[in-house]
Amino acid sequence: MHIKIDDLSSPAVIALLQEHLDDMYATSPAESVHALDLNELKKSNITFFSAWRDDTLLGCIAIKQLCPNHAEIKSMRTAKHARGSGVASRLLQHTIKLAIDKAYLSLSLETGTQEYFYAARNLYLKFGFNICGPFADYQEDPHSTFMTLQLNTVA
Repeated sequence: MHIKIDDLSSPAVIALLQEHLDDMYATSPAESVHALDLNELKKSNITFFSAWRDDTLLGCIAIKQLCPNHAEIKSMRTAKHARGSGVASRLLQHTIKLAIDKAYLSLSLETGTQEYFYAARNLYLKFGFNICGPFADYQEDPHSTFMTLQLNTVA
């Protein structure tokens, strides 16, 4: 698997992100969907990565700088054909390493509370993320789970 910084121009990446948005809106009330669209993912404070095997897209993830010492994971998605093959773990490891290399102190995320997000929440817990309160501009929401990883505790 090859993980690279992506310019969000590939039709496969655009389709995966649209699938991600469609699922978020099908699963959560609109006011509780915090997934970013293509234009928002192109902002200068976001680095977007895609994972490939040869010419096949496996998944994606983005990291958004919130302030000089805090970043957020956005748009993590594994392609349906690649689920259960470790893609999400590899993308998450890549992003945690990047956050450490950039000297962030914490890496946070928002995910859903519904059953649909169970596997995602478990993955984040496996990597040492802890449930926390809202961060950045988020507000308490019964449909959101907020999680954070203190990077100074990661070996």
